[in-house]
Amino acid sequence: MLLATARFQELKTRFHAVAAAPRAGREALFPTAIGPIDVLLGGGLPCGSLVTLEGHGSAGCRSIAAALLAQATRRGLGAVIDSGELYPPALEAAGVRLDRLLIVPAHTPSGAARAVDVLLRSRTARVVVMAAAMLRSAVWVRLANLAHKAGALLVVLVSRAAAELSAVATVRLACCLERPVVHGTRGIWAVFSGFELRAELRKHKRAAGGACVSVLSSVHG
Repeated sequence: MLLATARFQELKTRFHAVAAAPRAGREALFPTAIGPIDVLLGGGLPCGSLVTLEGHGSAGCRSIAAALLAQATRRGLGAVIDSGELYPPALEAAGVRLDRLLIVPAHTPSGAARAVDVLLRSRTARVVVMAAAMLRSAVWVRLANLAHKAGALLVVLVSRAAAELSAVATVRLACCLERPVVHGTRGIWAVFSGFELRAELRKHKRAAGGACVSVLSSVHG
């Protein structure tokens, strides 16, 4: 009887230890497949998160979003909320399987929010990419909660996240162009092959912000 009680107490102690362990060690991560960025993120983006990719113009943010969509469409579906700027051949060149990509047109903030809401509730897409829209704080909270429940990534492209969006983002990654990359001799015979991108981690629930990495992005990004 004493032995059984001791074993029960041992199991109880182990259970409480596991329950109290940091969530990071058991959390599913979604890798970008961009080596330096995955190192910066500790292996990838936490599944079930709202993530902002921030930068003026494209600034490489689209390259990272395309890499995430390429990963998603290898084994499942990805989705893009399109306001009319999407260029599918560029996504295909980045490795996205267009036959597994849901393209949802939406030309108003409320339309984009409704489209994301439906996609996340349906749990059909592992990654949903949208451009930032002027939405109320309560709407961003709802979309972040839906992403969490679905275990999906909601990726928001934005120049800089406003307070309402920043508050609900699990990860904020800022991108800026550092320099162009050319092959061959300088001058008219030089061939532009891409650019060097600097990515800065502005927010992460498991890491301090401020860390940076440099990434070489091809012309297709």
